[in-house]
Amino acid sequence: MRLFVRRDLDGFFGLFVDNLVQLLLIVGLCGGLCGMTGDDAHLLYFRILPGAAISILVGNLFFAWQAHRVARREGRDDVTALPYGINTVSLLVHVFFVIAPVYRETHDAELAWKMGLLACLGSGVIELLGAFVAEQIRKRSPRAALLSTLAGIAIGFIAMTFALRIWTWPLVAMVPTAIVLVTYFGRIRFPLGLPGGLVAVAAGTMLAWLLPGKWSGLSMDAVAVTDAWSKACWSLPRWSGAEIWSVFQLPPHQWLRFFSVIIPMGLFNVIGSLQNIESAEAGGDKYDTGASLAVNGAGTIVAALFGSCFPTTLYIGHPGWKAMGARAGYSTLNGLVITILCLTGSVGLIASLVPMEAGIAIVLWIGVVITAQAFQATPRTHAPAVAVGLFPAIAAWGATVMFGTIQSAGGRTLQDLMEGRHAVEVAGFLVHGLIVLERGYIFTCMILAAVSACLIDRRLYAAAVWSLLGALVTYLGLAHAYQVSGNSVDFLLIGGTVRQGALAYHARELVLGYALMAMVFILIGLMTRRQTPVD
Repeated sequence: MRLFVRRDLDGFFGLFVDNLVQLLLIVGLCGGLCGMTGDDAHLLYFRILPGAAISILVGNLFFAWQAHRVARREGRDDVTALPYGINTVSLLVHVFFVIAPVYRETHDAELAWKMGLLACLGSGVIELLGAFVAEQIRKRSPRAALLSTLAGIAIGFIAMTFALRIWTWPLVAMVPTAIVLVTYFGRIRFPLGLPGGLVAVAAGTMLAWLLPGKWSGLSMDAVAVTDAWSKACWSLPRWSGAEIWSVFQLPPHQWLRFFSVIIPMGLFNVIGSLQNIESAEAGGDKYDTGASLAVNGAGTIVAALFGSCFPTTLYIGHPGWKAMGARAGYSTLNGLVITILCLTGSVGLIASLVPMEAGIAIVLWIGVVITAQAFQATPRTHAPAVAVGLFPAIAAWGATVMFGTIQSAGGRTLQDLMEGRHAVEVAGFLVHGLIVLERGYIFTCMILAAVSACLIDRRLYAAAVWSLLGALVTYLGLAHAYQVSGNSVDFLLIGGTVRQGALAYHARELVLGYALMAMVFILIGLMTRRQTPVD
């Protein structure tokens, strides 16, 4: 397999846009919420971004090498590397539940950054340890249970998120969307063999610069480009082990409380990466589970040790990049370009030159392919199980939108809305139900889809085991349980501390509910063990 093929450019643009979004989020959130501006901006540009760069580079190069290794072993030239980058969900959780709260309490941006390093390191250690057991979990899980979660995330957090941007800025985004769809759905080739992704990004960028702002809805400004260029400067990654060690010298209550965030997020990252490996195998590329997860965890640990607060992960989207024709070169190119941007402080420069709307259609298409794969790569009879597994992820997307809306609206808080009324509705949707399904939705998606697949195969005792697993993760607080304080929604692990004045829900009824489901499956299994299945 060659180091680089023409379609790797298409794959690069899709993965690059996704990675660029994460970097822009880091710059915006850390600057706006965590005090990393002015004299403390060096934490962002000289510590966090260089640390993110080295972790992204190491991971992308490894997964490109891994793809070549699989190609040599199997005698193929069509192997696609696992996509890799900064974990979006962990990024948001670490900002809103670790870094920003510390800054609000202390007004010390450096301490907030150090707590973020601790959270990143803890997540990486959990991911690394998960590499030793993940393959056994994958072998014992129906494919529908692993792929339905990815499909739900693809619908809500990828396809829907970017579809909203396309229809908000249509004069810039819909032409690239048409080019992407005709390239990948219609399989039309452009003259001179130009990659469809490159043509789409070029067309969107040209429209953004040529159309007046009142038409396009975007403000492309040469002054902004000049300003971004003036801020670019070279900065190498710096060892941050001493800063992490200094956190452990603080009184334990100052940092132990964040393990209620670190533990569930680390476990979610293990399960999510496991599902992405299963997705790659369903697409025809079989990778070693243990090695992939180990490098995934090691990348996050490297990020923390060199200054980044944000875990890296195996990305959702392998079937999309494979369908584009990308191989291993797109991963290598992405790692090199992202590294250069982070080490030179040029993230803002790229954002000022190329609007996000020019390339988001590629990511939208990838979300569509992921969703389709969940139904196509599972047994036909398991399609209802895939559908059932979509609901928690869709609820998580809805809850995320609701949280953001309430935080932006001002006035009454989410806690005010829910106090004493679990049945409160917003636009016909139960608020409590949204939060319950959103907490630990990766586990819930997997468990519901697995239960459904087992029942379709008339494996009632196996369905009972999965139901008991649902009771266990709920009892531990990894799913469904939560506490609301103002507009802040957090996990509530078993034995965890409830914040003073917070509204707490321990989900004990759901623990019993899952146990009762298991009992029903066992009893019916005993009653019908000699029945002939009805087609």
